[in-house]
Amino acid sequence: MARLTTFSRLLITLVIVAAIGFAVKTYLLPTLSNSSSEATPTESKSTPAPAENAPAEEPKTTSAWGKNTGGFNYTPAVPVNGKLKGVAELGATGFNYFIVRIDANKNWKLEKAEFNVSLIKENLATEEDIKEGLRKYISAMFDYGVGPKDIHFVVSSGAAKEPSTGKIIAALKAMKYYVNVVTPLQEAKLAYLAAMPREFQGNGFVVDIGSGNTKIAWMSGNAPTGIELPGAKYYQEDQTDAGVYREVLAKTKLIPSNLRGKCFIIGGVPFSLAKQSRNGLERYTALKAPGDYTGKDVKEKSGLNIYKAVADATGCQQFVFDWDANFTIGFLLSL
Repeated sequence: MARLTTFSRLLITLVIVAAIGFAVKTYLLPTLSNSSSEATPTESKSTPAPAENAPAEEPKTTSAWGKNTGGFNYTPAVPVNGKLKGVAELGATGFNYFIVRIDANKNWKLEKAEFNVSLIKENLATEEDIKEGLRKYISAMFDYGVGPKDIHFVVSSGAAKEPSTGKIIAALKAMKYYVNVVTPLQEAKLAYLAAMPREFQGNGFVVDIGSGNTKIAWMSGNAPTGIELPGAKYYQEDQTDAGVYREVLAKTKLIPSNLRGKCFIIGGVPFSLAKQSRNGLERYTALKAPGDYTGKDVKEKSGLNIYKAVADATGCQQFVFDWDANFTIGFLLSL
């Protein structure tokens, strides 16, 4: 082949460059562009969106409350060869009686209980109400198998403040029964004996929110001690929510810090709260945080105010309601 002239070589070079440019524009650039546009959403999907993947917020109450309200798994020791004993209580809202089986080691089991509001706090009980109620309870305990010497009568510290109480004590004495009137401090200690399981004495305390007063008890040395605070009907004594909250908050701080891990709580308002979440016939029900309840009436709202003050003062986040315990059973245990 004849040697190409300089012009011919230049012409051929231009044709080749033009062909390469056409190929790049037609085939390569669209491919690169599509790859780039597809990569962007893929990368976006692989990067978690903060709103979707941020840690879930804790409940308004604390996580410990959430963990501690799922139940309280504890089974108390049952009495062995126990003896039946009965106690009738005059509380600030009426007569109650309890029949308990107790053994030599102070293990106990509630066999029977009956509650009958007779409006003592409102001073509406008549002498006939009193006598009829007493006869009813005495007869029921006899029928169940409690011996005459094992029937006891206790007047709560809250009821002792009421004008009607004197009539009841007089009626009992006329029937040849001895009446045990307990002070607030005694009642606090008796509530502790009944409600505090031995296994938890080293890290817990007991609260009894009654209508007439609230009792708090804890172990001091080898014996329980306690304090008295306003009861759930403090509004009848013209006390304010704020004032009661401050008083309960201040006095509850007397509980040693090492005994604030668990609270066993009893009383009328805690009963109403526990009833909302009881699982079957369980002996113990862990309460929710105070702020998770709405009081259905002024008494329950007042009781919640006391409950909140105790929780705030101690930092305790497990309050366990005992469906069987009350201070009168503690009285039987103390005999």
